Amino acid sequence: MNGSSTHDQVDRIIHRREQECLLMLNSSTVATPVSELYCPGTFDGWSCWPDTPAGTSVQVPCPDFITGFDPNRLAHKECNTNGTWFRHPNSGNVWSNYTTCVNLDDLNWRQHVNRIYEVGYLVSLVALLLSIFILYHFKSLRCARTTLHMHLFASYAINNALWLLWYRLIVNDPDAIMNNGAECQVLHVVLHYFLLANYAWMLCEGFYLHTLLVNAFISESRLVKWLCVLGWAVPVLIIIVYTALRAAGPGADTSECWINENKYTLVLGVPVCVSMVLNLGFLCNILRVLLVKLRAAPHVGSNRPSSTLLQAVRATLLLVPLLGLNYLVTPFRPPPGHYYEKAYEVISATTASFQGLCVAIMFCFCNGEVVAQIKRKWQHLMFRPRANSCTATTVSFVRSTNGPVNNEDNV
Repeated sequence: MNGSSTHDQVDRIIHRREQECLLMLNSSTVATPVSELYCPGTFDGWSCWPDTPAGTSVQVPCPDFITGFDPNRLAHKECNTNGTWFRHPNSGNVWSNYTTCVNLDDLNWRQHVNRIYEVGYLVSLVALLLSIFILYHFKSLRCARTTLHMHLFASYAINNALWLLWYRLIVNDPDAIMNNGAECQVLHVVLHYFLLANYAWMLCEGFYLHTLLVNAFISESRLVKWLCVLGWAVPVLIIIVYTALRAAGPGADTSECWINENKYTLVLGVPVCVSMVLNLGFLCNILRVLLVKLRAAPHVGSNRPSSTLLQAVRATLLLVPLLGLNYLVTPFRPPPGHYYEKAYEVISATTASFQGLCVAIMFCFCNGEVVAQIKRKWQHLMFRPRANSCTATTVSFVRSTNGPVNNEDNV
């Protein structure tokens, strides 16, 4: 559904409301004596205002077809003492007060939460891009495990970049939502594809670790190829089904850049829930196998088993952000107005937007192999001879032309 058809839908709603308003006004009578002044009922383009005695105001429910308006709130209109509707002092036009239709406190709170998302996604994006560069730059780090990490980091990075575009271009622009252009619908579909791909790659990481632990003789290269299909191709099938169902749905399902959730969101939600449940099962079984192996292994000293067990549990818990299990902290959204709603929004925004940063820190920046490679590279850059030094250049030139120099000639 394109922008023009959305405008047509709004125009039809306004036309219908206007016709209903005219019928109501024609069939009603003035509630005040004829001798008294009153403002005649009118339709202002959004709402129907009844006949109102002079010097009073009238309230009507806020229109429900305007993005950002709360239909449970009331708009009002002033009737002057001379029997004319109030005019705005700046424009001079008859004016209805719809400013009360927006819950400013709630709006400011939502904007603060959106800023948490934007800051988190931006910081995570920078960290993920740096991680991808490090893993790609050092060839000695390349293996099946880091290949999976790079795919996961790429899905995070693209998803974070698309979320930043979504918040900047769509969420913060009510006109773009009302216009419902094809570009914002395409952005919605692409964004949710990479969201699915992100969860798919978390599942790939969990399946890879679990498979290596329970089947040490499997071919890692072949396993990575199959996981690439799972990580990038399977979400394509899901997003095609979702897009086809939603595009064929009624007008309400294809309006406002598809920003509102509907019944077709289950097509996206079910695979995400399956991914998290499977990863939780993988994590529990990984921990179980590790405990079995630790108990079976011989230990020297009385404190060794407990310390080794603690290290194994600690290492396993580090897999929680890698497998996306932090989303289990906020599985269900509380109803609007619930005392836990604001805490939920902050926790959800923080865990979702900063997850990429957390994964990049634990599995790249704090990885022992990565740290060793960076230290080696840094020492090489700091202690190698300065090729641009005048002395070094002169000595190199003399040695290349005159052959070896005696020790007593060296300065």
